[in-house]
Amino acid sequence: MTTTTTTTSQATGTTNGVGADAPRPDGTVKVRGEFAYSSDLWHEDMLWGATLRSPHPYARITGIDLTEALAVQGVYAVLTHEDVPGVNRYGLEHADQPVLADEVVRYQGEPVALVAADHPETARRAMKRIKVTYEQLSPVTSSEAAVRGDGPLLHDGGNVVRHVRIRRGSEDVRADIVVSGVYEVGMQDQAFLGPESGLAVPDTVGGVDLYVATQWLHVDQQQIVAALGLPVEKVRLTLGGVGGAFGGREDLSMQVHACLLALHTGKPVKMVYNREESFYGHVHRHPAKMYYEHGATSDGRLVYVRARLFLDGGAYASSTGAVVANAATLGVGPYTVDNVAVDCWGAYTNNPPCGAMRGFGAVQAAFGYESQMDKLAAACGLDPVELRIRNAMTEGAVMPTGQVVDSAAPVAELLERLRAKPLPASRSFDLRHLPGGVSNTTHGEGVVRGVGYAVGIKNVCFSEGFDDYSTARVRLQLVGGEPAATVHTAACEVGQGLVTIMQQIVRTELGVEQVTVLPMDTSIGNGGSTSASRQSYVTGGAVQAASAAVRSRLLSQAGLSSSTRVAGGKLVASDGVVLADLASVLGSSTFDETVEWRHRPTYPLDPVTGQGVAHVQYGFAAHRAVVDVDVELGLVKVVALDCAQDVGRALNPQAVLGQIQGGSAQGLGLAVMEEIQVDAGRVRNPSFTDYLIPTVLDMPPMSIDVLERPDPHAPYGLRGVGEPPTISSTPAIVAAIRAATGLALTRVPVRPEHLTGT
Repeated sequence: MTTTTTTTSQATGTTNGVGADAPRPDGTVKVRGEFAYSSDLWHEDMLWGATLRSPHPYARITGIDLTEALAVQGVYAVLTHEDVPGVNRYGLEHADQPVLADEVVRYQGEPVALVAADHPETARRAMKRIKVTYEQLSPVTSSEAAVRGDGPLLHDGGNVVRHVRIRRGSEDVRADIVVSGVYEVGMQDQAFLGPESGLAVPDTVGGVDLYVATQWLHVDQQQIVAALGLPVEKVRLTLGGVGGAFGGREDLSMQVHACLLALHTGKPVKMVYNREESFYGHVHRHPAKMYYEHGATSDGRLVYVRARLFLDGGAYASSTGAVVANAATLGVGPYTVDNVAVDCWGAYTNNPPCGAMRGFGAVQAAFGYESQMDKLAAACGLDPVELRIRNAMTEGAVMPTGQVVDSAAPVAELLERLRAKPLPASRSFDLRHLPGGVSNTTHGEGVVRGVGYAVGIKNVCFSEGFDDYSTARVRLQLVGGEPAATVHTAACEVGQGLVTIMQQIVRTELGVEQVTVLPMDTSIGNGGSTSASRQSYVTGGAVQAASAAVRSRLLSQAGLSSSTRVAGGKLVASDGVVLADLASVLGSSTFDETVEWRHRPTYPLDPVTGQGVAHVQYGFAAHRAVVDVDVELGLVKVVALDCAQDVGRALNPQAVLGQIQGGSAQGLGLAVMEEIQVDAGRVRNPSFTDYLIPTVLDMPPMSIDVLERPDPHAPYGLRGVGEPPTISSTPAIVAAIRAATGLALTRVPVRPEHLTGT
């Protein structure tokens, strides 16, 4: 059961406008299993594509023989890098990744060749007949070693993707109490349930339409056209149904491959990854090794924070550069400290590529700095919550980058709310509630309980001067005699509820109940990525602005004051007098406006000091975890995971709760179970048999406090909500395990052997 304490404002204008628990249009069909995901796409006479991947983490390709594969009946094409007509490179920030490997492979699972056949089993059988000979090379597997320059150069320019240096205050200052620690975060997977999939359909004039599950249609399009050597108008993308994303669909997977096969064969080509291939086919969360030193006065006031953070970017850059900037700029947490020296490196290795995942660098840093805050509290003889409150930033605080936090930062209030919540009942002896559950591993002997707290900070939207915008088109007209609106954007709905939010905004701004959201595609301007907790902010801002432009034209044509509201299908004067029905004013007219909307600007960091106004907005969340630990078997049961989060304004309170619950679940996964285990560059557990994610039985009850402290700079005062709960949940759970066991626990996920010493 979930209980909530909310301070939400009321919806305005219509029944399901901003602030209401508007129902999701995709909710019922998803629950019934009727929703069409991209893996359900079908086309008459289509072929199936398959990808041959490298078995080695680092090797030189010395030969490829396609003869036997081409001889398989039902095979229409077998392609290698020689068949890429454009540039055989792509990438989000740097075009450093081959569409198909040419001279070398740099990670296990790198695509080498493609097959198209009339049946998926035929394609896979032919794929296995491709003969590739390799000269194996010694892989680089340590990010620290890569930064030091040990081992071979994997890319021109060296093995450092980016180094961000933050300096503020004095580096020579001393403190009464000093604590230090070394912390590690394992490689987490986004673990979305819908695998990579799409359908490429060639046209008759050398172009192609791609229907695909992705997070960023236009950036996919830009990379595809470069690889295909085609003008942008010949490659059209439409969003297919997406079964979760969490950052793992921001990079290309099968997009170029399907298009290549479709253009080569002249037939539609469908590609769907199986689960093992999905583990190889997308980026993961960066593993991290972090060295922290905190200095404080004897009464627990922070004097300085020094840190060195190493992030393993894997074989290709992806979004490592931006992840490094986040880890560095947010690396001391939501605390006020005058003296900061942080260095963060992202490195190339021969491990699987890493890139965007929910929390985007802030997750790794939070485990480090929150572990340090608990250690510092113990050294100062203070309660861990009290230490955090003494150092909590507030509105007007200055970040380590020199940026002023110019909207609400209720860090202390979040912690105080959690501390005031009642703790769960004393330990249960019901097997279902004990570590190990109904497997009957314990009846309570050897089980101890612990409580832990953590708080985190996350930037919202894109940063460092990136031209971050979204485009929205809103149309208002009569349909069947009733006012109706349509919305068109290229902003991807990946399960987070963006379609619902866009409908709510239009209902609020134009006073109509009937709002249709058109399929997301590249026939309209860029909507940006569905990442960085940005879509409600940026696409929401674009939809609000386009709706306002439609309303302005409507009122102008009707000869009414700009202060006139449109609510409930009526035009209402500022004094509440109804002036006219919206339907009668619309008549046969159609009002159609397209707006390209940007948030306030950000700026690059100074390359020497790391100073600068790099971020748009900050979000804050805090968790209190209660755990039971079987210290004999090393099993953990998270008994409660309570959260308090400031969301600025809850546009859809129920959806906000869903985001907080989902983000907390991913944080729980990282704390105690989720890790891609990589040994010498090889993935050991590419399946949901061996890579475990939390189920409904693993998630505890959550008591959630949703604070609404509006951001004056954001549409409706909202604050991005999707990522902060992922950040503070992991360190809170580990803090609780430490409290129960007395163990240092410097690595996540916490494994049974960490608790038993075996």
